[in-house]
Amino acid sequence: MKKITLGLLQVAGLTAFSMLINTLTPMLHIPIPGSIIGMIILFLLLESGTVRLNWVEVGASWLLAELLLFFIPSAVGVMKYSRLLEADGLQVLAVVLVGTFAVMAGSGLLTGAIYKVKERRDS
Repeated sequence: MKKITLGLLQVAGLTAFSMLINTLTPMLHIPIPGSIIGMIILFLLLESGTVRLNWVEVGASWLLAELLLFFIPSAVGVMKYSRLLEADGLQVLAVVLVGTFAVMAGSGLLTGAIYKVKERRDS
C-alpha cells in the first residue's frame, strides 16, 4: 500500500511539473513543446542531483509501464480522418513507418552511446 501511495504522489508531482513547464513555455517564446523542455529540465535536475531518482522512480516506472494506454485517444482520433486516409493513406503509412524507424534507430544509438559512457565511468 505504501508503494502505491508513493507512486501516486510521484505521478502527481510529475504531472504538476509538466503542467508548470507547459504553462511557462509560451511565455519564453521558444518554438519547442513544453513536454520536451520539461524532460530536458527534469534530466538536468536528475543529473545535477537536485532531484533524486528515488523521488520519481516508482511513478515514472508506472507511467512507462502503462504507456500504451496513452496512445488510445490518438488512435481513436485518427478515425475522424477516414477521408484523408482513403486519399493519402499510403503516404501517411510511409511517413509513420519512416518516423517509427528513425525513432527506434535514434533511441538505440543513443542508448548504446550512454551505455558506453557509463561503462567508461564505472571502470
